Amino acid sequence: MPPRRSYDQYCSAARALDLVGDRWTLLIVRELLAGPRRYTDLHADLPGVSTDVLASRLKDMERDGLATRRRLPPPGAAYVYELSARGRELLPVLQALGKWGEAELGERRPTDAVRAHWFALPLLRALEGEGVVEVRLEEGEFHVNVGADGGPVYGDGPAPGVADAHLVMDAATCEALARGASDLPEAVRDGRVTVTGDGAVAKALREA
Repeated sequence: MPPRRSYDQYCSAARALDLVGDRWTLLIVRELLAGPRRYTDLHADLPGVSTDVLASRLKDMERDGLATRRRLPPPGAAYVYELSARGRELLPVLQALGKWGEAELGERRPTDAVRAHWFALPLLRALEGEGVVEVRLEEGEFHVNVGADGGPVYGDGPAPGVADAHLVMDAATCEALARGASDLPEAVRDGRVTVTGDGAVAKALREA
């Protein structure tokens, strides 16, 4: 494997960009925050990335200690990639970048790809407390682990167990939340987000 390119600057920001500044790397981190993912799953949820670039970035992330590759036991017997502890520390970086980028979203363009779970991180910024929140959008379902410590931050589909809260919203409301044009408590009060569930997260949203 060729040596990692470097800015060769004695600056922590430059050193960080040596590792995650290449195109696609942080979006791969976004996907792996859901937990172990197969290469084919990553490729499907990163529309626009070539197979060569994805393979190269994953190898770089393994070399730099951001991700690991392991084989699942039978009957799965597939290889999966997952973030290391060091890689999971990039969550607040992605959250800050997403917050900064809200103003760049605007209205969805006809050429924009979208996946339901891409809204997990903006919603996670709006939720407080601890618990599992299941979210249903027009594009599909996902769940977020509010207050997760070291485990998957979100996952596709319904929550694996009993969720502490269930949120239902339409595409326009979800996009407004992602753009920062509306906040979650306001959308709940206006009836644009339906909240059900008996957990502390659900109760906090209904009382906000």
